[in-house]
Amino acid sequence: MRLTCPNCGERDLREFTYRGAALDRPEGAWSPAWDAYLHQRDNPAGASREHWWHGFGCSAFLVVERDTRTHDILSVSLASGGRQ
Repeated sequence: MRLTCPNCGERDLREFTYRGAALDRPEGAWSPAWDAYLHQRDNPAGASREHWWHGFGCSAFLVVERDTRTHDILSVSLASGGRQ
């Protein structure tokens, strides 16, 4: 599998580290939404949003949308706060 880093171009998967599902962080104080954010994970078959780190490249944090059934990459973008 290959990922196209917005900074470096197409690279081999071995340059990247999977960092988990790209979830929207809840706002405010503790609530049941925080419990779900911290402890409950889906295991979807199909399109998913994931965080990846380009550790052996530009050190950018990326949001990768890919199909978990086929490993087709649907999109790659810089995560907010990622080095540009």
